[in-house]
Amino acid sequence: MLDIEKEIIKNYTEKYSKICNDKGLIDKSLYNLHDVKRGLRDINGKGVLAGITKVSLIKGFEEQDGNRVPCEGKLYYRGYDINDLVKGFTTHNRFGFEEITYLLLFSALPNKEQLAEFTKILGASWDLPKNFVRDVIMKAPSKDIMNSMTKSILTLASYDDSIDDLSTDNVLRQCLNLISIFPRMAVYGFHAYNHYELNDSLYIHRPDYSLSMAGNILRMLRPDTGYTELEARILDAALVLHMEHGGGNNSTFTTRVITSAGSDTYSAIAAAILSLKGPKHGGASNKVPDMMQDIKDHVADITDEEEVRRYLAKILDKDAFDRRGLIYGMGHAVYTLSDPRALIFKGFVEQLAEAKGRKADFDLYSLIARLAPEVIGAKRRIYKGVCVNIDFYSGFVYSMLNIPMQLYTPMFAMARIVGWSAHRLEELINADKIIRPAYKSIGALNEYLDIEQR
Repeated sequence: MLDIEKEIIKNYTEKYSKICNDKGLIDKSLYNLHDVKRGLRDINGKGVLAGITKVSLIKGFEEQDGNRVPCEGKLYYRGYDINDLVKGFTTHNRFGFEEITYLLLFSALPNKEQLAEFTKILGASWDLPKNFVRDVIMKAPSKDIMNSMTKSILTLASYDDSIDDLSTDNVLRQCLNLISIFPRMAVYGFHAYNHYELNDSLYIHRPDYSLSMAGNILRMLRPDTGYTELEARILDAALVLHMEHGGGNNSTFTTRVITSAGSDTYSAIAAAILSLKGPKHGGASNKVPDMMQDIKDHVADITDEEEVRRYLAKILDKDAFDRRGLIYGMGHAVYTLSDPRALIFKGFVEQLAEAKGRKADFDLYSLIARLAPEVIGAKRRIYKGVCVNIDFYSGFVYSMLNIPMQLYTPMFAMARIVGWSAHRLEELINADKIIRPAYKSIGALNEYLDIEQR
């Protein structure tokens, strides 16, 4: 395209974007007038009931005398408390990703023989089609690894002769394959970007089928394939804690919407990826490290509680950091008093911080985790309380594991693909209706005018 053509198009879009904004604006009072639940949540934040699931349960409220009362957060995978699941595999020095994936897909905890068999099946599903890395992942690399993964997933569909077979066994095969190869698509996508766009060295390590999912991610990511046992176990815990979070979160609901239309597995998972990448969803973990660095840059003494508190207030007042008035990593759509994942994860974060010599950073995170809810509560009308969510710690952990920021959200996807798969299977097994909510039309009716009369 010639420069003059680009300039013409730029001028046109600038001119007509104002028309889009003016004509497209809807009076917010109309949402209340027509009882529209914006974001599919009522004025108190309670989600509109859109389906039924057995996959997981999230609790942020309890019913008392007909009222919803905030409570300590609870998360259950297939009826099992997440605290018990994590304690179970960590106490016995097992990696949890494979075990909890089995639970979410098959509704039961595996015994030793079942776990060994399932782990072998996941290992056998790591392979990509011949020359796929060279011909697909390495071509047109993008700094947005979520887009790169989406391209790879949709291209992978062309290699599947049974793409439109919606039988449970075929969809399960497809899901197991995608669960296994997500790390390769993400890590190789980053290496391609790092090499071709940032002029760094290129190295592609194959996975080792005898390793855990967490071990393979670190092995493929690092130039020397090396990592410590502690690093792998903490990454494993992160994957388990991000693995599933109900049918109502944006990316999982997207999976179910696409599934309800009868579309194929690759399309459903690609759509979920594109939902997760949004900064209001999985992309939030990228903002916390930036915010923390900003705090360190502008607060003279990060151990001074009052000085930190004042700067948090400035962030909330849109006078500091990105001036959006948000303290990232605080608050959740469902949890009120606490996010159980964050409470569990904090213990792992402290272990890693001690090992990496970053105790001072951990202390700052702990301080902000304590002060931020107080600052928010003092300045905002909060109907359900504010708690630290798991994304507050995720970026810190990834930075200590030397995972590049471009892979923070893809790390989330490597875990959440398990939950998406469980919900896709549940939707296919049970639902016979396409998900189709209603929108109230408020547009005026117009009489058609011939082009000569306009």
